[in-house]
Amino acid sequence: MSTIATQRRTSWGVGAEIMGAGMFGLHAFPDYPGWRGWWGDEPPFRVPVLVLTHRERPPIEFANGTRFEFIAATPQKALAWGRELAGGSDVRIGGGASVARDFLAVGLVDRLHVAIAPIVLGRGMRLWDDLRELERDYTVTSEVAESGVIHITFAR
Repeated sequence: MSTIATQRRTSWGVGAEIMGAGMFGLHAFPDYPGWRGWWGDEPPFRVPVLVLTHRERPPIEFANGTRFEFIAATPQKALAWGRELAGGSDVRIGGGASVARDFLAVGLVDRLHVAIAPIVLGRGMRLWDDLRELERDYTVTSEVAESGVIHITFAR
């Protein structure tokens, strides 16, 4: 069983997901109780999803097996719960950047996939700040796609 931080939407071997409130969309709809995420009635996860938030909400369940649970927890507690829900399968840390940074900072990520697109957004969170020497605990590989996107993988 691994802890994987990635934005790639492959789900092979993933039994649970952890994401931040922003990735779920709570930053855009914080007080709307009917908000069910960006994905409509068919979220792509098909596994339990723990949404890290400071404001707990009732769970949301979908027919395809996706169940969003809203929790206020440390990365360690969230991962322990995610592993329990995953039942021996991998737990994916879906993002955003602050969630990935929090799990990386305490050493809870076994594999990290980062896709770097050749555009300048002008704002956003810097993923690597204060994560000095992160690469010493990982084997780092990269490949460039025809689109110009650079895929970097950090693996223990």
